[in-house]
Amino acid sequence: MKRKNLRILVLILLSGTFKFSFAQAHHATKVQTTQPNIIVFLVDDMGWEDTSVPFYKESTPLNKKYHTPNMERLAAMGVKFTQAYATCVCTPSRVSLQTGMNAARHRVTNWTDYFENHPTDSKYPNLILPAWNYNGLSPVPDTPHTVYATTLAEILKEHGYFTIHAGKAHFASYPTLGSDPKNLGFDINIAGNAVGGPKSYLGTENFGNEVKGGYTPRAIPGLELYHGKDIFLSEALTLEAKKALDDARYLQRPFFLYMAQYAVHAQYKPDNRFYPQYIKEGLGHEEAEYAALLQGMDKSLGNLLDYLDKYHLTQNTIIIFMSDNGGLTLVPPRGGKPFTHNLPLKAGKGSGYEGGIREPMIVYWPGVTKPNTINHQYVMIEDFFPTILQMAGINNYRTVQKVDGKSFVPFLKNPTLRDNTRALFWHFPNYWQEGQQRANEYKIQGESEGMGPYSSIRKGEWKLIYFYGTNSTELYNLKTDIGEHHNLAAQYPSKALELIKLLNQKLEAENAQFPINGTTGAVLHPSLSQSK
Repeated sequence: MKRKNLRILVLILLSGTFKFSFAQAHHATKVQTTQPNIIVFLVDDMGWEDTSVPFYKESTPLNKKYHTPNMERLAAMGVKFTQAYATCVCTPSRVSLQTGMNAARHRVTNWTDYFENHPTDSKYPNLILPAWNYNGLSPVPDTPHTVYATTLAEILKEHGYFTIHAGKAHFASYPTLGSDPKNLGFDINIAGNAVGGPKSYLGTENFGNEVKGGYTPRAIPGLELYHGKDIFLSEALTLEAKKALDDARYLQRPFFLYMAQYAVHAQYKPDNRFYPQYIKEGLGHEEAEYAALLQGMDKSLGNLLDYLDKYHLTQNTIIIFMSDNGGLTLVPPRGGKPFTHNLPLKAGKGSGYEGGIREPMIVYWPGVTKPNTINHQYVMIEDFFPTILQMAGINNYRTVQKVDGKSFVPFLKNPTLRDNTRALFWHFPNYWQEGQQRANEYKIQGESEGMGPYSSIRKGEWKLIYFYGTNSTELYNLKTDIGEHHNLAAQYPSKALELIKLLNQKLEAENAQFPINGTTGAVLHPSLSQSK
């Protein structure tokens, strides 16, 4: 009885007031009916075609390889976006989602290390890479090498939402304030801190913690209840997320659940609920592990959908499914042939090509989106910030940062609407460590798979990439060449020049950082000096 009373007291405190009167309870009930619940289901390192839901114009061999029945279920409920984009590695996308800022502006352009003050760039020959914000996102303005911003969760919380973080945070390095989601606007934090990838997905291995019931740096925190048990990480996170949703229902408040699964990030472990079936279907060990991770993630999505149905919340809950960057295509830890895991897209995680940045995205908004529909409008990860606030009916909000994202609500309300005049931008003046290591192993230059420092722009069907290391420009028409096989920079010089100028204007407006030539000391900017 004492434990029950303590839990009630904690929930009352979390509701934001010490006096939880019947009048306030009545008001909370009213808020629940007027503000939609919101779930952002974010997957880690999931490729565009890592699903049985096709996002291409036709089903591909990859769609037949994987089983994601609950993604199919969600797609049947809402709308698929076939041209949704994030950044090429994880932390920049997560910071952009929470702040609405383009990566060039917030300068968290690469993934953040667990401990502060450890840039994660590899060295690039004859380039000096900029001192980016390698400590990540911060709720205060005076932390070195961080971006200070008002977060999405903070604004939602201020407007009555019960905010829940579950899974991978990876917003900032430890021990900076941004490494704890509770400092970024979340009422509840489940297993999120500076960890970027799990040491272990297995409860029998304490999710990477050396001592049962304890915590080891770089391991998954806060799930001591499941240490030593035969349970997979994706399942444990889902169980805890549902408990937090129970709290929101008890408080009669609308909820914002940021369900950020650690799956499908390496280090891979076999999820034995699904792994044996993929072995039976002929997949090798590495790919069976990966496929099982995907299906375990999908089961988490299904469990949340079941929860909404059980408590009659489906008709008042918005669900947005997304991945934070392209699928990993390096061998190892993947099996098979390198750089083939995101076909028909080129390359993968860490790359400026489509395989590194194009993501599976599904949106369900009851009463707005039409079931089982497809939208081909291109959107960007920073667009989630203004979109979600508009969905929540929050229009008068203030941020300390300039928001670059554009709401895609108009495209949800009118699926036939198109905007090919907007330009999307990527800025990665970094060198992804794992990409460089694999490039060395295969005796190729990183740029051969788009992994060198780059900036890029997409406008309409045209996409231009500038690689700083080789001073080279590539131009593609994605409508006719989704695989980016044919560089058209020499054939269409006026289009290349137009996009280069627009790219430079945007980067300068956002006060972007640029690599420096190690010999001359010159600051490098995108140009048309050479094309590959």
